[in-house]
Amino acid sequence: MSDSRSVQPEEALALDRVIGTGTPQSVGGFRFWFADQRWEWSDEVASMHGYRPGSVTPTTELLLTHKHPDDREAVASALARSIADAEPFSSRHRIIDTAGAVHHVILVADRMIDEGSRVVGTSGYYIDVTDTLAEHRQETLDDALPELYAARSVIEQAKGALMLIYGIGPEQAFRVLSWRSQETNVKLRTLAARLVADLPGLTGVPPGLRTGFDHLLLTAHERIDAD
Repeated sequence: MSDSRSVQPEEALALDRVIGTGTPQSVGGFRFWFADQRWEWSDEVASMHGYRPGSVTPTTELLLTHKHPDDREAVASALARSIADAEPFSSRHRIIDTAGAVHHVILVADRMIDEGSRVVGTSGYYIDVTDTLAEHRQETLDDALPELYAARSVIEQAKGALMLIYGIGPEQAFRVLSWRSQETNVKLRTLAARLVADLPGLTGVPPGLRTGFDHLLLTAHERIDAD
């Protein structure tokens, strides 16, 4: 669903060393149209749920059956609010795949606008933040990305914002920032600085705060040269 963007080879190698295996992070795209409640998901999201790409058609009912029982009602309510208010569908919850494995995911989303500037749906990303990385990977980070630690303060600030908004840990927050860096082909420290610079303009209270932050995260790369 999303176009593939290249990253600078030396930066990609460093990030692979931090993230672990060198394989892409578990991130996939989705779209949801309000009018007919139609879903579209990427192969990665299908795989997160335990399906072979193209083997099932996603529906609201199917997606809700995969939500953890303790999270299902909250997710259903968030989706209902999204439809009623024409707002992005953002959430942090657990899903259970077809093999019974539990995945912790966050949905980062923004509005879908048609040619008439009408809000017709929501689109964004599933990010699997299941904590599979050991804390000692921080030592690898120190070795692999020394140039990033020259700007550690701004990266830590951006991580702190992600931790606050999404309720995730520091390593998971770094993985989300790394994903956006790779997805947009923008250096991590530059993206973090843009995101931190945007924060003073973020107003509102939850869920408005969460919706506003999702928008900043997904569009920060578009404002890199805005200053």
